[in-house]
Amino acid sequence: MTRLNARPWFLSGVWLLTALTIAPAGDTLTDRWVYVGKNLGDDKNLAEILSIVDTAAAHGLNGMVLASGFDLLDRQRPQFFANLEKLKAHCAARGIEIIPQCFSAGYGGAVLAHDPNLAEGLPVRDALFVVRGREASLVADPPAAFINGGLEQWKRENVADGFSLQDQPGKISFCDRTVVKEGKTSLRFQSFENDPVHGHARLMQTVKVRPYRAYRASLWVKTENLQGGEFRIQVLTAKRSLAPYDLRVPATTDWRLAQVFFNSLDNSEVRIYAGVWGARSGKFWVDDLQIEEVGLVNVLRRPGTPVVVKSESGTVYEEGRDFEPVSDPKLRPSNPFHDAPPIRLTADSRIREGERLRVSWYHPGVINQSQVTICMSEPKVYEIWQQQVGLMEKYLAPKKYMLSMDEIRAGGTCEACRAQKKTMAEILGQCIARQYNMIKAANPKAEIYIWSDMLDPNHNARGDYYLVEGDYSGSWNYVPKDLVVACWYYKMAEPSLKHFSSLGFRTIGAAYYDADDLENCKGWLRALRATPGARGIMYTSWRNKYALLAAFGDLLKENAASVK
Repeated sequence: MTRLNARPWFLSGVWLLTALTIAPAGDTLTDRWVYVGKNLGDDKNLAEILSIVDTAAAHGLNGMVLASGFDLLDRQRPQFFANLEKLKAHCAARGIEIIPQCFSAGYGGAVLAHDPNLAEGLPVRDALFVVRGREASLVADPPAAFINGGLEQWKRENVADGFSLQDQPGKISFCDRTVVKEGKTSLRFQSFENDPVHGHARLMQTVKVRPYRAYRASLWVKTENLQGGEFRIQVLTAKRSLAPYDLRVPATTDWRLAQVFFNSLDNSEVRIYAGVWGARSGKFWVDDLQIEEVGLVNVLRRPGTPVVVKSESGTVYEEGRDFEPVSDPKLRPSNPFHDAPPIRLTADSRIREGERLRVSWYHPGVINQSQVTICMSEPKVYEIWQQQVGLMEKYLAPKKYMLSMDEIRAGGTCEACRAQKKTMAEILGQCIARQYNMIKAANPKAEIYIWSDMLDPNHNARGDYYLVEGDYSGSWNYVPKDLVVACWYYKMAEPSLKHFSSLGFRTIGAAYYDADDLENCKGWLRALRATPGARGIMYTSWRNKYALLAAFGDLLKENAASVK
């Protein structure tokens, strides 16, 4: 087994990984950039980008990292390329270099637009299907259920039966016999000032599940001027959240269905929470909690995600011979909330009416609202990326690239990953190295940058990370040392910069993040001054807030645009 603390030497046709000499502190911050995430195919967006470029140039900046669909150049419409030409001319006239952001594994939308089956797959193992009328459909085995999910039984006044946790009955949570969705009662939460420190307004129940099965948990929620934290359904184990999903419930809404989709992984029970963390004011109600096992929703079909159908005695049936090819016609990796397709038998199938089958397959996991990670081990992913490199060179010919390899929240669970017999750190490093090689093959002089978090032990390079099976620790040992790392976790700026500098990497600080002042940027400048190999800083807005961009440029001038 490869040791993660060993530093391998990478050798390929386009690069040789060697130790680099790190420039001492005192070098000029040559990269003074702004980050922009806007679709160039929209004329309004182009006008906004041109305005950002004008402000950046007028205040001493010299580059723009542009996230604008460069992973999808083969799918862009003519308007995109016409606007790109206008932007190139505008930037050239103002001394602003365009650095395309590309190759995202964590936010896999571009690759999934080519083939949605390239999502990383979570395994379902030996789910029970029963044949009825030439079709086999899932039968819960056994059915999962909430105790008192309808909230009709009460231990005593304001205390719902069956729940392990209910925050402050009679002070924050109340039995409501007037406002209900189903039955005669619901649970109302209000008066959050009674928990001024946390604003907790939740209920929780431990529910029995089968390992490696797919489930939907749901309830009905109603809100009234709810302020503070967001309403969530959390499915938790001792190690992780199985459904890190953003429900986006409005502050005021009539009864609406809230649901999450999750894979039980290796767990036989889960803790399901519903409610708000950090509530400040307003009210909300919950009613009719349910959980159900689901079938072939968003079943993935690629070499690394096989479907296996067998009898309970172990006979493996053949796709095409015993049952029709399996697929989900509604496949959309970011949306698992639709009915599952059945397994349809062929005319001469060996499967009999009423037979109990055990079925295994893979489906994507969804993070937040729509984030789906792609499989870094599936060869077709690299064929898609290879095509985009050629198109980026054709239409932009950049001197610098930014690899969008951040927040890779799933991996190691499909057969393509398992077949590599490598750690997740190695799989990630191998993926980044292949991206690097593609670019260097097309443009040997290109400088290649990357977001820091998946290579940083102070951030996301660790174990027990979201839906990942395995550990990203040590990932920094498996990537080219001439990458320039864009550190972006401000709370850990100093240890992060020190980590990368000590390993021989050059760095930039990704500053700002949509605050109302530039204190974050000042802190980054202080940290960069103490970092050998630091070469830049970037105004980084995730919410398209550029009101402080001019002041940011002036701040760099005031600091002499240098590291001392």
